[in-house]
Amino acid sequence: MTELMSSGIELMVAGMTIVFLFLVMLVGAINLMSFLVQRFFPEQPTSTHLTTGGVDKNVIAAITAAVHQYRSKHQ
Repeated sequence: MTELMSSGIELMVAGMTIVFLFLVMLVGAINLMSFLVQRFFPEQPTSTHLTTGGVDKNVIAAITAAVHQYRSKHQ
C-alpha cells in the first residue's frame, strides 16, 4: 500500500512540475511577444479631435441642432 501511495505522490509531483513549467514558458512567450509587438509595431498616436471625414459642415450643424433640440425637450 505504501508503494502505491509513493508512486501516486511521485506521479502527482511530476504532473504538477510539468504544468508549472508549461505555465512559466507560456508567460515568458506572452511577454516576449508583447515586447516584440511594441518594439516593431509601435502604437500610432491618435488624435483626440474628431475629424469630419469629408462630411459637409451644414450636415454637422443640422445634426447638432437636432440633438440640442431633442435634449432640451426631453430633459
